[in-house]
Amino acid sequence: MYCSKCGKSLADDAVFCSACGARVAGDSSTTQPAATDVNASQPAPDPAPHEAAPVTVGYAGFWLRAVALVIDSVLLFFIFTVVISVLATAMGLSVAIQQIQPGESLDALIAVLGVGFVLAMLLILLIGSALYFTILEASPWQGSLGKKALGLFVTDLSGNRVTFARSSGRFFAGKFMVLGVPGLGFLYFCISCICAGVTERKQAIHDMLSGCLVLRKL
Repeated sequence: MYCSKCGKSLADDAVFCSACGARVAGDSSTTQPAATDVNASQPAPDPAPHEAAPVTVGYAGFWLRAVALVIDSVLLFFIFTVVISVLATAMGLSVAIQQIQPGESLDALIAVLGVGFVLAMLLILLIGSALYFTILEASPWQGSLGKKALGLFVTDLSGNRVTFARSSGRFFAGKFMVLGVPGLGFLYFCISCICAGVTERKQAIHDMLSGCLVLRKL
């Protein structure tokens, strides 16, 4: 091996020329900076976020909806009883309320309590029920407490949350008939509910009229 600068003969393992001191060209001992692993200096990427499994739903049939209605009716009866008791006490009618027997006719109630108090009871029952069902079904819950307990919820025909107007229409096409139209209204509501057990999408008549579906989580 020879020095590239002065041409002096050098040993094969020489690092510098013994004559001119120049570094021997091609010296394999010259250290080179170690290659940096770019990926090693980067933080490991976060794992892909876990995707929630899609919720499977189906149409809610007659029996599930019937049980939900029973739960709601018990809750409303309890609330209604408390409100009427407070009202009767305020009007000095608590003793008369205690004398009423189950199954009393409307005329008998009017005779004992007076027209004004009976009308107040009916209005409280009607307005309270309307607000209970319409507000909850149009809320993010999409259903009353009874429906919520059974995993049921109300949507429009596209599966979207219903508006307050649509929820109100559903109430007045259904439950309102029982309270607002005694006798025939109850018969209509029973037929409407039976339709929820036989129609293709488990719709009652009031669902069809308001463009709603009642779904359940599977």
